[in-house]
Amino acid sequence: LICMQMKFHSVHTLCIQNDNTVCLSLKTSCDSNPKHSLNHLLTSGFLLQVFKPMVERFGVRFDCDIRMRGYYPKGGGEVMVTVNPVKELQPVTLTERGNITKIHGRAFVAGVLPYKLAKDMSAAAVRTIRKEIKELYINIQPLQEKDKAYGNGNGIIIIAESSTGCLFAGSALGKKGVYADKIGIEAAEMLLRNIRHNGCVDEFLQDQLIIFMALAKGTSRIRTGAVTLHTQTAIHIAERLTQLKGKTKQEQNLSKLHPV
Repeated sequence: LICMQMKFHSVHTLCIQNDNTVCLSLKTSCDSNPKHSLNHLLTSGFLLQVFKPMVERFGVRFDCDIRMRGYYPKGGGEVMVTVNPVKELQPVTLTERGNITKIHGRAFVAGVLPYKLAKDMSAAAVRTIRKEIKELYINIQPLQEKDKAYGNGNGIIIIAESSTGCLFAGSALGKKGVYADKIGIEAAEMLLRNIRHNGCVDEFLQDQLIIFMALAKGTSRIRTGAVTLHTQTAIHIAERLTQLKGKTKQEQNLSKLHPV
């Protein structure tokens, strides 16, 4: 199994200074293996609703057409990606989270799995979030994917948006023998965990942005929660590739990342 997120990173990095528009067809599991420790990153929802808007702040522009969603173990997902040329990336400063203003998402089933599973995931997620966030309307749509899905699978992704444009996500994929409501609760708890730290990106996005920070013309600063091991590794690799230096500064249990 090839991680679709890694493919997109490769495409972006190669195309940043390309003179021509690049179109690629990527085949993988768009909503992937529930046993994978990084299944949050492997979902197409995270890619399009969190990763894409954030890298667009750097000046990256790409379109993504999901032709088919694939589910473990069959795979079969297909995505058409069009990346526009970029002369240089712009630095990003994202240090003020603001207030959470919107929470939305989708709970989905595909193949032979019943629609009721999607409704159960959605309802459980809403109940869990309501325990901490009572003032917002939470819209998590239950969906049954028929035409653009290959294989059987279920899952949920929940997005929170802030008043300053920050994006956070929580997601989970169905597992054999696990009740649907537990999948909804898992995704909701992941989202709440990433909102509580008061940073501007979630734990899964922070390391994804390091290469763009390193390649941007100027200094980028992004406020995060606790710096993950993946982020530390990404900083180390970016330093080796670009000869720039990255710093993390602890401030009230938060961190600011800025290649200098």
